[in-house]
Amino acid sequence: MEKIIQLKDISKIYKVGGTIEVPALMSITLDIMKNEYVAIMGPSGSGKSTLMNLIGCLDTPTHGVYILNNHDVSVMTDDELAKIRNKEIGFVFQTFNLLPRYDVLGNVQLPLIYAGMHKIERISRAKKVIEQVGLTDRIHHKPNEMSGGQRQRVAVARALVGYPSIILADEPTGNLDSKTSIDIMRLLSEIHRNGNTIILVTHEEDIARYAHRIIRLRDGSVESDKANPNIRVD
Repeated sequence: MEKIIQLKDISKIYKVGGTIEVPALMSITLDIMKNEYVAIMGPSGSGKSTLMNLIGCLDTPTHGVYILNNHDVSVMTDDELAKIRNKEIGFVFQTFNLLPRYDVLGNVQLPLIYAGMHKIERISRAKKVIEQVGLTDRIHHKPNEMSGGQRQRVAVARALVGYPSIILADEPTGNLDSKTSIDIMRLLSEIHRNGNTIILVTHEEDIARYAHRIIRLRDGSVESDKANPNIRVD
């Protein structure tokens, strides 16, 4: 299998007050393959949010090398990071992060607007992914006119619209009830079956069980990295 993510001896150290160094990640080395479905877990303070930010090109490591789809992103400038982030990664957040003044079609198009895509092409592509997540009948609804589950489906469609290499889902069911959470996880499983690499950051064991591999962090280091023998299928 082809490696899509390679982390080599990655550390992240924050400075507090200009002098005190606080390590968040320490010498993490791991590979993620194309079309893997991986869950990253760990208690508060374990480093999972820092690792997510690094994988998502929202931050850079203090030490080590990060290769994303054959690009060394650990040495990129902020502008270069923004470009590769928009090209390679689709984000799904716990809080949806939708713009309230835009309808579903407008929200889903946003990454393509930033990428400079022509209007006709981006509307066509947005409509396809909106159909994929089952929201064609809500295409002109605004976020406050939809349920939490529907809003998260909009967020998933927005993550998919740029045809990214990776879907990075940060606590995607954190604000949803149990039934709606299952619906969203079914959708992510379907997206994985269609060929996307999915990285799921969660503290919920039931949600992590949808992944095929579970990486557990503790105190900034990898505590365990194992295949999931009991993949959840609802």
